Amino acid sequence: MSMSDPLGDMLSRIRNGQMAKKPVIECPFSRLHENVCNVLEDEGFIRAHSVKDIGNNKKVLVIELKYAEGRGVIRQIDRVSKPGRRVYKNVKDMPRFFNGLGILVVSTPRGVMADHKARAANVGGEVLCQVF
Repeated sequence: MSMSDPLGDMLSRIRNGQMAKKPVIECPFSRLHENVCNVLEDEGFIRAHSVKDIGNNKKVLVIELKYAEGRGVIRQIDRVSKPGRRVYKNVKDMPRFFNGLGILVVSTPRGVMADHKARAANVGGEVLCQVF
């Protein structure tokens, strides 16, 4: 069965895994998923991620969730740009999420990066998700 929004599925797995206090979750591998996990790891929202080969030419992305004082570090994670409605922002119109406490994950021509790095590089792009 095909999935209409694989990135939304990964974000839901992260959200559900934290609510269930899971230490590790798995999701299907794609380069976009790995790039989003790189941003989340750099910003301190997840502990680590790795790629596991499960044979038959398939890979799985293993994500280690991060907790602080018994609570998940990610308080809110939402998809912004959806398959039915893509959201593109240039660098001047890019909003700040929770007054800069949260981040926007942006897919730019220079790769997937956090909103503050996109502003520093003076590039805009598709706003994938917002994390707080």
